[in-house]
Amino acid sequence: MATRNPYANYKQTSVTTASPGELTLMLYNGCLKNITLAKKAIGQNDITARNLNSMKAQAIIKELMITLKTDNEIGTNLLRMYDYLLNRLIAANIQNDPQILDEVEGFVKELRDTWKEVMVLDVKQRYGQSKQV
Repeated sequence: MATRNPYANYKQTSVTTASPGELTLMLYNGCLKNITLAKKAIGQNDITARNLNSMKAQAIIKELMITLKTDNEIGTNLLRMYDYLLNRLIAANIQNDPQILDEVEGFVKELRDTWKEVMVLDVKQRYGQSKQV
């Protein structure tokens, strides 16, 4: 059954046609979006929205954890980082603390930006300098 919402169609198509690298980037961006919304909800004293967006950010980190290959040192260290971020997101939600969310947001931005750089380098290595991400 086709949806009537063009944005929903676009979003579904972009997810189903994305490469694994692009999906990871989408997960980082989604996590950042939900952290921002959770911080906004704390500022508005909206417990329901804070919890909902915090739980979404936690679910994204869990997805990153279960899809991670841990057969090397980088993967193992990244798993530890994700575990830390997940625990901090839980703490921020329980404690209603935007400063913890700021901390997690900073780490997720660094991970996302590093991931973008890796994707650019990979494309350059595969296709030469002329191709862009």
